[in-house]
Amino acid sequence: MIEIIITNYLAENLNVPVFNEHQENEPDSFVLIDRTGGTKKNYLKTATIAFQSYAESKYKASLLNEELKQTIEKIEELPEISGVHLNSDYDYTDVQTKRYRYQAVYDINYY
Repeated sequence: MIEIIITNYLAENLNVPVFNEHQENEPDSFVLIDRTGGTKKNYLKTATIAFQSYAESKYKASLLNEELKQTIEKIEELPEISGVHLNSDYDYTDVQTKRYRYQAVYDINYY
């Protein structure tokens, strides 16, 4: 699964934990990965992946989001990845839990 490849890559290259689902005892700062869709055309697969950067302040969440974007845009160095395209990027503070987060959504082409 492409999610495992991306999670492992980020875990090796970011200084915060990376999860595919919420944990019971989450740290103040972490990245949550969620696949929101995907397509296949001419044998090339594309996954739409939402990356949520959580931190204890809006400023720190925005910094983590920028670090995440710089890191994910280098993932093309992996042989399984053929393209990375930023779809959208925005403040995504959780109003119910009052947790600060930013979300970057990427379309990632892979084999």
